[in-house]
Amino acid sequence: MDGDGTMKLGLSIGYSRAALDIPVKLVQRAEELGYDSVWTAEAYGSDAVTPLAYLAALTQRIKLGTGIMQLAARTPANAAMSAATVDAMAGGGRFIAGIGVSGPQIVEGWYGQPWGRPYYRMKDYVAIMRKIFAREAPVTHEGKEISLPFTGAGSSGLAKPLKSILHMNPIPIYLATGSESTVKLTAEIADGWLPMGFVPGAMTEYRPWLEEGFRRAGNGKGFKDFSIHASVHVEIDNDVRAALDRLKPEVALYVGGMGHRTKNYHNDIMVRRGFGDAAKRIQELYLAGRKNEAIAAVPDEWVDLKSLVGPPARIKERFRAWEDSGADSLSVRSLHPEAIEVMAKIARLN
Repeated sequence: MDGDGTMKLGLSIGYSRAALDIPVKLVQRAEELGYDSVWTAEAYGSDAVTPLAYLAALTQRIKLGTGIMQLAARTPANAAMSAATVDAMAGGGRFIAGIGVSGPQIVEGWYGQPWGRPYYRMKDYVAIMRKIFAREAPVTHEGKEISLPFTGAGSSGLAKPLKSILHMNPIPIYLATGSESTVKLTAEIADGWLPMGFVPGAMTEYRPWLEEGFRRAGNGKGFKDFSIHASVHVEIDNDVRAALDRLKPEVALYVGGMGHRTKNYHNDIMVRRGFGDAAKRIQELYLAGRKNEAIAAVPDEWVDLKSLVGPPARIKERFRAWEDSGADSLSVRSLHPEAIEVMAKIARLN
C-alpha cells in the first residue's frame, strides 16, 4: 500500500491471440488515470518485452512490467540486456523484470530447454542478472543449474568473463511463484512477487513462507522492502452470472489443459483453495476434448473468488477484500475501457 493507504493499480494486457493488437490508447488512458504499471505476457506466440519497448515510446511515466518473461526463453544475460535496453529507452527507472519458469510442456516443447531443477535454475538466473546490472566486475557464476562462463560439453574452452558495455539501472526483479519452496526463494532473492493463485485470504498460507524467505535474506529484509503484485479479472455487468460465465473458458483452459495431467500449477492452486473435486472434473473433461462441458463445470464461486465482476457497486464492495489482502499492488485484467475507469475510481487513484 502507498503511504495514504491506497492500493496501486496495474493494467495487464497479456499476450496476443491470433493477431497482435497492442491497446495503446487504453494504456495511455490508464497512465492518465494514475495507474502505476502496465504488464505484458508471453506463452508461445508474441513475446513480453517487445510490446513494452513500443509502449515506452508512447507513454511518460507508467512502469513497464513483464508478467512474465519465461525463464527458458532467454539466457539470464539476454533477459538482463532486454530489460536494461527498454529501461534506458524509457528514461530509466521504469522497467520491472517479472520472471517465471512456465511449465515443462513449454520449457521443453517450445524452447527446447531442459526442465532441470527449476528452483536452482531460478536462483542462478536472478543472481546472474543482478551481477550484470551491478557491473562491479566481469560476470562469473558457479551455479547448480547455470554457470558463467560455460565450460560444459561442446565448450571451446575460450570463454571470457565479460562486463556489460551499457551502464544499467538496478532493475527490480519480481518472481512468479506459488509453491512453498519457490515462494520462500522469492522473498529471499527478489524485489517483488507475482503470486500465482493469490486471492483474498491467501496470505494466511503465504505469510510464513515469505517471512522465512526474508529471514534467509538477512539485513532486516521484510514486507517494507518487498512488493506483492496480485492480479484480478474485472468484468462490469449488471448480470453477475453472465459476467462469471465469460471468465469460465479461460479457467477451464488453464485448469484443464495448460500443463500435463500430473503437473499443472493452475489445477494445483484450485485444489489448494478448496475446489479439488471441480479441478479434477474440469481437467478430465478438458483432456477428453469435451471443452464445453469443462467450461460448464467451473464453479461460480471459484471465478467470483478470484475476480471482480458485476455492477460497479458490487465491485466496490468486493474490492475491500483485495485492499486488505496483503498485496500492495493489483493488476486489472481487462481490455474494456469502462473497467479501467471504474477501477481507478474505486481504488481512489489521483
